[in-house]
Amino acid sequence: MTSTKERQRAAAKARLQRNMAAQATRARKRRQTQAIVGAGAALLLVVAGTVWLATTIGGDDDKKQETAASGLVQCAFTEIPKESQTKEIKDVGLPQGQQASTGVQTLTMDTNLGPITAKVDRAASPCTAASFTHLASKNFFDNSKCHRLVTEGIQVLQCGDPSATGKGWRDTDGTGGPAYKLTEENLPTDKRPAYPKGVIAMANSGQPGSTGSQFFIVYGDSQLDPNYTVLGTITGGMDIVEAVAKAGDDKAFAQQAGGGHPKKEVVIKKLTMSEPQG
Repeated sequence: MTSTKERQRAAAKARLQRNMAAQATRARKRRQTQAIVGAGAALLLVVAGTVWLATTIGGDDDKKQETAASGLVQCAFTEIPKESQTKEIKDVGLPQGQQASTGVQTLTMDTNLGPITAKVDRAASPCTAASFTHLASKNFFDNSKCHRLVTEGIQVLQCGDPSATGKGWRDTDGTGGPAYKLTEENLPTDKRPAYPKGVIAMANSGQPGSTGSQFFIVYGDSQLDPNYTVLGTITGGMDIVEAVAKAGDDKAFAQQAGGGHPKKEVVIKKLTMSEPQG
C-alpha cells in the first residue's frame, strides 16, 4: 500500500501540473488575443489606408473631371532667364496658366499682300492657342516679316520672329521670340504626311519644350518628323503663300536649315485672334 507521504507528494505534483497547465492555457489565450488585436489593428490600417487612397484618388479624379467639365486646362509657360535673353527676344509677359480648352478661334494675319486666315481648335492645342492669343493681344507679331521660305524637300513659309522687321535682312532674323517657352502638343504622330498642305504649325529648336512664337504655313504636303505642334488649318489666303513660294528664295539658309529669305516680301502688319466660339 501507498504511504501517506507518498499520497501527499502525488497530490502536490498533480496540483502543480494543473497549475502549470492553467498558466500555459492562459498564456496561449493571451497570445491569441494579442494576435487577433494585432491583426485587427493591421486590418484597420489597411482599411483606413484604402479609404484614404480612394478618397485621395477620387478627389484628384473629381478635380480633373471638374476641370474638364469646366473646359479649362493648366498650361506651363517656362520663362527664359533674363541672362539668357538676347536683344531679339521680345518680353511681353507670360500668359495665364489656366486656359480654355474649348471653342474655335480665327487667326487673322493682315499682310502687305492681303489677309491670311486660319481656324484654331482650342480642344486640340489649348496651350499653344492661348500663347498665340496672348502674344497677339500684345501686338507681338505686328510689322514682322516672314523670314524663311523652303521650296525643296518640304514646302513651308516661316514667320513669327518679332525682331525680323524693317528693310533688308539680318543674320539674326529667325532667332527671335517671346521671353518664354512651352511644351509641344497636338503632334501628328499618326498622320501621313505629318504636315499636309494647309496646316499651320509651330517651329521649335528641335529640343522638347522649345516652342515659342515662330510658326510655319505648309503650302505643299511635307513629311517632317511629327515634332511640331499643329496650331490650326489655313482657311483663306493660301493663294498668297503660293505666290510667295513661286517667286522663290535667296538660298540664305541653304547650307543650314534649308531655304532662304522670300524674294517676294511678306509683312504681317497685324495679327489677331478672335474670341473662342462654340
